Amino acid sequence: MKPKLKRLADQVIVITGASSGIGLTTAEMGAARGAAVVLAARSEDALSMAVDRITARGGRAIAVAADVSEPAAVEEIGRRAIAHFGRIDTWVNNAGISTYGALTEVPLDDKRRVFDVTFWGVVHGCEAAIPHLQRRGGAIINVGSVLSDFAAPLQGIYSAAKHAVRGYTDALRMELEEARLPIQVTLIKPGTTDTPYTQHARNYLAREPKHPKPTYAPEAVADAILRCAERRVREVVVGGLPRLQIAMHTIAPRLVDRVLERWMRRAQQSEAPPYSEDSLYAPSGEDYRRRSRQGGRVMRSSTYTRAVLSDTMRAAPFVAAGAALAAIALARR
Repeated sequence: MKPKLKRLADQVIVITGASSGIGLTTAEMGAARGAAVVLAARSEDALSMAVDRITARGGRAIAVAADVSEPAAVEEIGRRAIAHFGRIDTWVNNAGISTYGALTEVPLDDKRRVFDVTFWGVVHGCEAAIPHLQRRGGAIINVGSVLSDFAAPLQGIYSAAKHAVRGYTDALRMELEEARLPIQVTLIKPGTTDTPYTQHARNYLAREPKHPKPTYAPEAVADAILRCAERRVREVVVGGLPRLQIAMHTIAPRLVDRVLERWMRRAQQSEAPPYSEDSLYAPSGEDYRRRSRQGGRVMRSSTYTRAVLSDTMRAAPFVAAGAALAAIALARR
């Protein structure tokens, strides 16, 4: 059964990791476009401020404080959404956390915590969402990364978690299709995004982490998420340059490995000594906003991603296939 997705203004959307960055941006933009939004994250104070901003602008929103590494807490997000809005139409699994440091230097407990949030948080979200969505239909949108396709030195365990998110998402999609459940499963793969991600990560480097260039605005990712809430899309990369990076790694993986070995260590470290309080095990209480503190040039949108998600481009393969079949038929005549 094919999912029938509603227009955004008629949807109730659950978003995890909604206290900052991509999650917060998606919630605010979704509410501005008419959706009712359920913001979930660990920081109750940050969520309350976000909900106040949304409702002050005429939007509909509630906050649910929850740690996505705990299945019962994630199930409570769903119950609260149903109790307040009566249904769920789209569930966005966005929560994630990272560490910066060589794999041999990051403690095992920290590695497990990254997986608990970044991978198991997605699993818990999907398992909480499916019972609600299978009745009326809807979408599950999992936020992966460009690092779902290749790995980055100094973020090895995060790369592994995002690879796992991709594998889980692909398997879940097939199983739901086989069961004929009306649930669309989409994977979003952002490139480097200008969020407080580096400040929230636990740091084992001698210097403060920074985003490697090119960096995209969180609004570009949020726009892709919201477009996929209305369209049946398997997966989409946010950013033309990240799409090129993935293609190059597919074609010449060893060459890309060598480039990353030479470039990524320097590209991920600033000149400043470490100064951020991380959020690995508990909210740090700082930088719960859309953007990072790093400044510099940020790409505000992605022409590539908007084109891929446009109705015209999505219809292009079917038009091309129809033209090819028509040409074959004419040739036979």
